[in-house]
Amino acid sequence: MIKFFRKTRQNLINEGKTAKYVKYAIGEIILVVFGILIALQINNWNENRKMNHQKNSYLKRLIQENKEDLVTFTNEIERLQNNNTIIVNLSNAFKDKNCSDSLLVKSANNYLIFGTLYPTVIPSTSTFEDLSNTGNLSVIKNTELRDQIVSHYRNYEFMKWTFKIDSEWAIPIDAALFTDTDALRFDSNTTSFLFPDASIEMQAKELREEQAIYTRNAAIHYWINDHCINYVKKVKEETLDFIGLLEKANKNERLTKND
Repeated sequence: MIKFFRKTRQNLINEGKTAKYVKYAIGEIILVVFGILIALQINNWNENRKMNHQKNSYLKRLIQENKEDLVTFTNEIERLQNNNTIIVNLSNAFKDKNCSDSLLVKSANNYLIFGTLYPTVIPSTSTFEDLSNTGNLSVIKNTELRDQIVSHYRNYEFMKWTFKIDSEWAIPIDAALFTDTDALRFDSNTTSFLFPDASIEMQAKELREEQAIYTRNAAIHYWINDHCINYVKKVKEETLDFIGLLEKANKNERLTKND
């Protein structure tokens, strides 16, 4: 093609057809410019197509991860509610003057195994971290959606920070339970081989003598669990709304693509 243009120009010059040569040269320039513009347009189209594909992939990943978070939140709420039931059972056993020694020891055993555990909420953040660390957050052109994504994961971080503060607040009280009493005696994972044998009656007597320490510790864990339950319920509702927002954005993107 280039040889053809060169030959044509040369022929026009040789024939002395200057006016035709000028017109031809101008036409050739226009044709080249037009070709460049088409190439740029195709390149832009390809880049936009790649960015849209990347954006849709991120939206799908965000939707999937947040649906997994809903399961995580539901399971944690149920676990903490069960743990609070165990705490209530221990409190009732202490309050009941007619409570049998075996029931009191069993309640303490359940409390040491489950009731003293702290909330554990670990939402999925890998896709958002990918978006942030790679700078790919910019592929989401909708600034309102982008801001809502950032805000959603900022709330996740605040939730984790809040539960960390709660745990740090309770640690000194936990320390008192395990340093000032033989609480671990009532953990079935250790009592059989680390502590000397003691009758149920002796264990129940020890529990009743140290009731104030156990009750104070149980109250702290109940409060933390209850605080976490209410907080996670709120975050769960927000996550449901966030999933709806992402699904709407993904649907709109598909409709636009089809158009």
